[in-house]
Amino acid sequence: MALNKDVFGLKVENHELVKLAYDAYLANSRSSHAKTLKRGEVRGGGKKPWRQKGTGRARFGSTRNPIWRHGGVAFGRTGNENFTKKLTKSSKQLAVRQALSMKNAEKAVFVLEPTVKLKGKTKDAVKVLKDMKLEGKNVLAVAAEKTPEVLRSTNNLPNVKLVRATYLNVFDIMNADAIVFSDAAVKATEKWLLGEEK
Repeated sequence: MALNKDVFGLKVENHELVKLAYDAYLANSRSSHAKTLKRGEVRGGGKKPWRQKGTGRARFGSTRNPIWRHGGVAFGRTGNENFTKKLTKSSKQLAVRQALSMKNAEKAVFVLEPTVKLKGKTKDAVKVLKDMKLEGKNVLAVAAEKTPEVLRSTNNLPNVKLVRATYLNVFDIMNADAIVFSDAAVKATEKWLLGEEK
């Protein structure tokens, strides 16, 4: 099957955009559950440890001061951190096109013949991968639609990740040893990345 050069045949001389998209995917997947206790949130410390003057020691109003043991944490995590990184839609699509072009240059992009149909059996998907000599490799399977038959065929394969064509991302592409498209997925991908999708 002839692949569109504007999607699978770009000359990628600068990998900066691919790196930005890769980092943005990881940052946007990051959660902010970690939280530290400030001095006002730590239990105890209500009593002044010693009087203000006359002891010769430094003045302190609470044993929960951040510089004390068992004290609060200064400038710690609040649980409200926002790690998201934003890229424009056109930048994301260009990064995906560049990543696909790089994989295609490595001869890691495969297109299934229209006659290959998965009927919901894992052994069918295993046979397809074996015929393509891809068993044991990290495979990104791209489908135009996630039909029940395709899902059942690939769900139990630990090294296969199934995505819809319009949900391709740089992270999955760059981490895959091989990318397997159905013929319909190729058309859907080209239509999406070239801005022809309504």
